[in-house]
Amino acid sequence: MPTVNEIRNRCLAWAQPDWKEEWDNVGLLCGSAGAEVSKLLVALDVTMAVAKEAAEWGAELIVSHHPLLFSTSNLSDETPEGALLLYLARHRIAVVSLHTNLDSAPGGVNDVLAQRLGLQDISTFDGGDHGIGRIGTAPEQELEAFVRFVKERLGAGGVRYAPGGRPVRRVAVGGGSCMDFLPQAIAAGCDTFVTGDVKYHQFQQAAKLGVNLIDAGHFPTEDPVCEVLCGCLRGQFPEIEVKKSGIHGDCVKFA
Repeated sequence: MPTVNEIRNRCLAWAQPDWKEEWDNVGLLCGSAGAEVSKLLVALDVTMAVAKEAAEWGAELIVSHHPLLFSTSNLSDETPEGALLLYLARHRIAVVSLHTNLDSAPGGVNDVLAQRLGLQDISTFDGGDHGIGRIGTAPEQELEAFVRFVKERLGAGGVRYAPGGRPVRRVAVGGGSCMDFLPQAIAAGCDTFVTGDVKYHQFQQAAKLGVNLIDAGHFPTEDPVCEVLCGCLRGQFPEIEVKKSGIHGDCVKFA
């Protein structure tokens, strides 16, 4: 059976650690590098519910998108983070996280998002082979029709949007929270930007700049990569069982 270290190294060969943002925390964040893996669970987040799912299934490793932790002041059961770490340690479950390096990676979060939305001629903002954010073209259409399509394709509970006064044709996407990249999308000639976690004043700003802004949610814009990640890991390690979490979903609900 492959070890945690072998799987970690294969993951980081795809989503290279030097592609992460400076503030980020990726790689092996919990567990023993030398432990053998027979079952691997993939999830967007490592919550206590996901940890229990992994333990009940008998998984030795969780591969997540969002980091297990950025920092922790203590390792006790008096904090949610400490309790989660102790639970993982007791059940000998390792965690490998691929965050902004997976956002940037070819075939990662943003390529998957662009493909899920049917975009063509996909490229990065700067034209390189990796980077956060993607640009592509869609069949020209009214914004409201594209918003309905985005909601359906991503299985979002709801979609917020602000019209920029233009039909949809050249689309930028940034999974999760990517509003910092709006200037790059505008500079690239995009009429529409799909991301998540948009603030009220950012909707106002985009409308003033003539850009259609669509907030499809943090979870819906990133979660599609988990199934792709499962497929990649099954292909690389056919001797182990790999599955996506069956219980983890969007924490944001709509009335």
